[in-house]
Amino acid sequence: MKAIRDSQANYPINSISEHVYADLKKGILEGDLQPGTRLIVTEIAGKFQISQAPVREALERLKQEALITGVPNKGSVVSTITAKEIKDIFALREIIEGFAVKQSMPLLTEEDYIYLNNIICEMDKANKRNEFLSILELDMDFHGFFYKRCDNQAVLELWNHMRTKVMRFMAISNRHYTTNVLADWHLLLIDALRSGDADAVEAAFIEHMHAYKMLEID
Repeated sequence: MKAIRDSQANYPINSISEHVYADLKKGILEGDLQPGTRLIVTEIAGKFQISQAPVREALERLKQEALITGVPNKGSVVSTITAKEIKDIFALREIIEGFAVKQSMPLLTEEDYIYLNNIICEMDKANKRNEFLSILELDMDFHGFFYKRCDNQAVLELWNHMRTKVMRFMAISNRHYTTNVLADWHLLLIDALRSGDADAVEAAFIEHMHAYKMLEID
C-alpha cells in the first residue's frame, strides 16, 4: 500500500480514489470480497493510509456500477448476485447481442477487424501476465463494440445497464473455466464475422455465451 500512500502527497484526490476503486473492484470480481461484506470507510482509509474522501468517492463509483449497495445500519456492502439474475441477463443478452452483431456485420471495416484483433491480442497478453481484471475488461470491450457499432441507442443503453453484472458473472465462471482459451474463442467469432453469414454469426455468438451460462450459481 506504500505506493498509494506516497501518491497522496503528489497526486489529486481522483488519482488516489482510482487506486482504491480498482483495488476494491478487483476484490469483488475475484471473490475476495464476498456478497454481504461490509465496506467501512474508516477501515479502508486506514488500510491504504489515506484520508476518507477518496474512499467515499471510490465507493460511490462502485455503487453506480451496482457492485455495492447501501444497507440501513450497515452502510456499504458488496451486492448479491443470484442465479435468477444471471439467467434473466443472459436471456436478454442472447436477444440483443444477436441483434447488435447482425446489424453491425455489414458495417464492419478492415479497421474494425484490426481493432477487434488487437483486443484479442491484449487479452492473450493479459492472460499470460495473470491479469484477471484486465481479461474481463477486454472481454467486455470486445462484446461492447457491437452494441456501439450497431448504432441503436436503446440497445447500447441496455448493454451499459447490464455490463457490470455480465462482467461479474464472467468473473465467477472464469474461476471454473480456464482463461487461456478466451483469445481462441474470440478468434472463432472473428472468423464467423468474416464469413458474411448473418445467421451463422448470431449462432456463433450465442454458442459463445452458452459456454458461460452452463455454470450454475448456488
